[in-house]
Amino acid sequence: MDKGKGVADFSLLGGPLYRLGCRLGLVRDGTNTIALGLVLGALPWIVLVALALAEHLGHVLFSIEAVAAHVRLLLVIPLFFVCEAMVDPQFGAFVREIVRSQVVPPTARARLDAEIQRIVRWRDSWLPEACVLLLAVLLDVAAPQGSFVSYLPGHSDSGSSSAISATTWSSQWYWMVCMTLFRFLLLRWIWRLVQWSLFLRRLSKLELRLLPSHPDRAGGLGYLELVHAQFVPLIVAISSIQSASLAQEVASGRMAYEAIYPNIAFGLVAQAVLFLGPLFIFSPKLRKCRVKGILDFSVLGERYVHDFEKKWLGARRASAEELLGNNDIQSLADLNSSADAIRDMRIAPISLSLLIELAIAALLPLLPLALFKYPITELLAKFVELLAGV
Repeated sequence: MDKGKGVADFSLLGGPLYRLGCRLGLVRDGTNTIALGLVLGALPWIVLVALALAEHLGHVLFSIEAVAAHVRLLLVIPLFFVCEAMVDPQFGAFVREIVRSQVVPPTARARLDAEIQRIVRWRDSWLPEACVLLLAVLLDVAAPQGSFVSYLPGHSDSGSSSAISATTWSSQWYWMVCMTLFRFLLLRWIWRLVQWSLFLRRLSKLELRLLPSHPDRAGGLGYLELVHAQFVPLIVAISSIQSASLAQEVASGRMAYEAIYPNIAFGLVAQAVLFLGPLFIFSPKLRKCRVKGILDFSVLGERYVHDFEKKWLGARRASAEELLGNNDIQSLADLNSSADAIRDMRIAPISLSLLIELAIAALLPLLPLALFKYPITELLAKFVELLAGV
């Protein structure tokens, strides 16, 4: 299927991996790539487990110190593809909506089409994914490689047992294949976020028809909130791997529990920049639209109120019967509502509900880390004591 031929088919799905998934029948309806993600996560994990069991390292593989390996392969990688299956249709829906509502007026359609074709060329090219794969391999070479045994308390990376275990097939498979695949897919998503941000930046440079009194309080760009709400699976994936990695470090004794707080804070700030930052690209135009709307409605309101007072509060005062149900009264109320909508206009298409939704997605996977400081048995005992009044 030839995608991306115009506004109606705007999509960021493409590249060699996507085309391979289509040929293998792992991509359905053009955007549902969840099956591809499940296969990419499950197959390396099955091989890893088989190698670990064959080398009698099952007790290490299924310990808390190796939890990050399972989270990366069985949870995070599938969530990468769940997210793209959810968000990509919304990319196209947003572009169609701004054309339908004439946020992008007909005079700017040619430039919009040119930007879409630019995205399509990069999306379908093999070069970005080749560069991403090369970077993932280089990171594998540069990153310090560990072993499953070295995750256990009491083992040192410089010890002979670690040095021997680092040469096992299971460790080599994990670091050279599983981690390279994980890094490739993570960098692939970062590239996609860069593409989307660049598209929004170029879109903001077009001649946009923003309405200050639009009910979405974003000049007509409110649909962007629905688009970025679909990033929830990706946010859960990032927080999950951060949580698992920190749990692994604390359980192995390589990090004190108090050291996780700055790591969590940095992770939350980074996710805010990734998933909320692009929405501030439109802030200059939205601010300008708000100022212009306040000025225009102030002039209109002044004229209307002057005429209203002259007609109804002048020398000839209206009777109660004349005022009841009069359209002038309703028009004045509608004018005040429109003015309130302009004053409440946001400088970015970000609502409180979107902030809460993304915050919950980012914080929920981090909650299990509290069990290191407050073990579940102690929490249950305290809960029973509170119920019993002891």
